[in-house]
Amino acid sequence: MEEIERLAQLIIESQKVIVFTGAGISTESGIPDFRSPGGIWSRYDPEDFTIQKFLSSPAARKTIWKMSVEGGLLTEAEPNLAHYAIAELYQLGKLDCVITQNIDNLHQKAGVPEDKVFELHGNVGWVVCLSCRRRFPMPEVLQKIKEGIEVPDCPDCQGILKPDAVFFGEALPQETLQEAIRRAQNCDLFIVIGSTLVIYPAAYIPTYAGEAGATLAIVNLTPTPFDHYAEVVIRGKAGEIMSRVMEKVRLS
Repeated sequence: MEEIERLAQLIIESQKVIVFTGAGISTESGIPDFRSPGGIWSRYDPEDFTIQKFLSSPAARKTIWKMSVEGGLLTEAEPNLAHYAIAELYQLGKLDCVITQNIDNLHQKAGVPEDKVFELHGNVGWVVCLSCRRRFPMPEVLQKIKEGIEVPDCPDCQGILKPDAVFFGEALPQETLQEAIRRAQNCDLFIVIGSTLVIYPAAYIPTYAGEAGATLAIVNLTPTPFDHYAEVVIRGKAGEIMSRVMEKVRLS
């Protein structure tokens, strides 16, 4: 396929590649898209996921922790071929960073270092205390729930514990967002993988890269509003496409 050759060539010619990922890369690891049939919003009320409801209602907190134990938020999912292809970009010295809308920790599991992954919507592998800001590994908190504590609180200050993912009505982590924008403005190739680019403000980030002169490439199953700005658009499954792209890069 000509587009695969072209994307491989763009990677070879680039010094600083940024990969921007969305739900479409995680679905190939068995994590349902929140909005798809069988996703979280078909089983739970999105209203329970507003930060206001979480803070004001012990019942809403109980629902979210119950769901976390049942595996709705935390999964034993493993990285797929697309995650490993991105990690290979890092190993080759091409990857500046990953900017992701996903909260599943799969880029890190695949081998991209923590400090190279900018998580715009948080990471559900962690829990944060909203009072003292101490973070705890999610499995540690889930264990307490399995032992009978329906709504756990912070062992240090008794503050409210919350999965460290961005809820509706909550601002994106500003430091992470600003650093993601800064990096987008300094890359030479910006590859979008598995995002429809319709969730804002995250979807603005490719425009910062484009305005600064970076080449834009998009790998996604369905059209996006940014397709006409892209040098390369490839429709298909992220794992399959990126494996083939990296095969070409390796051969060169």
